[in-house]
Amino acid sequence: MHAQVPGVVIPDSQLTREMTQFIRDTESDLLFHHSIRVYCWGALTGSRTGLKFDPELLYAASMFHDIGLTARYQDSQLRFEVDGANAARDFLRGHGVSDSDIETVWNAVALHTTPGIPQFMRPEIALVQAGAGMDVAGRGYDQFSEVQREAVVAAYPREPNFAHGIIDAFYEGMKHRPTSTFGTFNDDVLAFKDPSFQRVDMCTIILASEWTRRSGCNVAGGCHHHVHNLSKP
Repeated sequence: MHAQVPGVVIPDSQLTREMTQFIRDTESDLLFHHSIRVYCWGALTGSRTGLKFDPELLYAASMFHDIGLTARYQDSQLRFEVDGANAARDFLRGHGVSDSDIETVWNAVALHTTPGIPQFMRPEIALVQAGAGMDVAGRGYDQFSEVQREAVVAAYPREPNFAHGIIDAFYEGMKHRPTSTFGTFNDDVLAFKDPSFQRVDMCTIILASEWTRRSGCNVAGGCHHHVHNLSKP
């Protein structure tokens, strides 16, 4: 039974009840409460901005968005977001949800750490990313009233040391697959927790690519161009 938050309706269907129990049995208290708060922030954002969203799909994506950080994926080399998206897909498919709705949830989970794109997609996709950003980093904090913030946290408590707790959860879920963090801000977590972690630099990759080597360029920036004598036939 979910606690009541003014302005937030948490769907209460057989599907969502089974989903809640599945996530509750899989995630830590920190991740579980975080996931419900993500739904609350997302639902409140949708109401404030006039986005028409499907509460059940938003709830599904919110609940599954961080499951890829759990111990069941300790051998995975995929991005944790993709593990979560795949888990949501499998769960929903097993409950007869349509392919189009599954695609929405999959994208919402997979893109929740990719700012700059979800807000231009379906409302559920945009709202999961917005909700996660609010709960983890306080993005959009002042767009919620003090009453709303207090109501959500009273219903689904935010641990006093949540900031370090969520960083630790990210690290534990990604430390065995450091290459999966390339191109995301997830590598910030590994760099913060592990002084020996070396980021992959995109400029170095470009300059060391076969294209660059075959053109005679080097990392220092010099190129040896092949000059063709156009006077010859």
